[in-house]
Amino acid sequence: MTSTSHESDTAELLPPGFSRRRVLTMSGVAAAAGTLATVPSSPAAHAEGPAPEDAWDKTFPRSAAVDHQKVTFTNRIGIELVADLYRPLDLVGPAPALVVGHPFGGVKEQTSGLYAQTMAERGFVTLAHDASYNGESSGWPRHIASLEAFVEDFSAAVDHLGTRPYVDRDRIGVLGVCASGGFALSAAQVDPRLKAVATVSMYDMGRAYRDGLGYAPVPSEVNTVEERQLALAEAAEQRWAEYEGAEVRYGGGDAVALKPSQQAAADEFAAYYTTPRGAHPRSHALSLTSLGAITGFMPLAQLELTAPRPLLLVAGEDAHSRYYTEDAYAQAPEPRELLIVPGAGHVDLYDRVDLIPWDRLAGFFHEHL
Repeated sequence: MTSTSHESDTAELLPPGFSRRRVLTMSGVAAAAGTLATVPSSPAAHAEGPAPEDAWDKTFPRSAAVDHQKVTFTNRIGIELVADLYRPLDLVGPAPALVVGHPFGGVKEQTSGLYAQTMAERGFVTLAHDASYNGESSGWPRHIASLEAFVEDFSAAVDHLGTRPYVDRDRIGVLGVCASGGFALSAAQVDPRLKAVATVSMYDMGRAYRDGLGYAPVPSEVNTVEERQLALAEAAEQRWAEYEGAEVRYGGGDAVALKPSQQAAADEFAAYYTTPRGAHPRSHALSLTSLGAITGFMPLAQLELTAPRPLLLVAGEDAHSRYYTEDAYAQAPEPRELLIVPGAGHVDLYDRVDLIPWDRLAGFFHEHL
């Protein structure tokens, strides 16, 4: 996965007592799902408090053409969300707006912030939020996966954007990267205020946890029913342990060993999340006890409800996750568009600005919002 220099960089970012191999092993399937990150010794990352307003704590450079502001708002279940709001300096409102969602276990200072800032350079008001229970957003316990809450967060972002005087509330779209692609599709099925939907490197998280991730061309490495039951049993036992006061465990557990294609996916994520390229102190693997909730998530169940709103589904030509996007496209109603980016892998579309199809994304939203 990495050169010797990357290994040393990674070691500097991990907390005492954590080697890169230990983190990969601890995270298991969750690492392959994009939850792998620097893992602090305690779950109370929110207690660190927000970054100062004038501090630039992102993994990408600040744009001189965009105004940045940190905002807070509350979702339907009472969780206060923290988000970065980006506006073009030459904004003439009311303008079209985009909700931008981050990968699983990520935070707004990484991929979603890069997308939000770049789309703001192209004329949109954009909002990149931290998911409930994660990043700077509130919610306890910390670093759990509640898929209902994650989908709700997108509608809460629409609530906020649609009440800003500089936003046209009838021209709000959504752009989800990795797992947030699935959350964005789910939100659009139940929230008609989202007028156009784009996904990039989309993950169907429920299917990912059921199948065990990996590369689609290796069907023999998809988890069996028995392996899925073993993983769920481990998570269920952990619930008892934590209820009785045991330390919280993060990641996908170790009841089922990673198969070669699953390990390759985990290594690809590690090359982003555990190196200076994408590491951020608030990005964190999610709890093992979240496994049951994630496994039951089916973001394509009512995909027909997105019609007649347009969908743009983007994936890398070489992405291990490409099949999620292609399967979503096959089930999606018209109008829909599939864009395969030549030479791009899954994580390439997190931050490789030379590969991300900015012109097509901006053109899609300008056409439909």
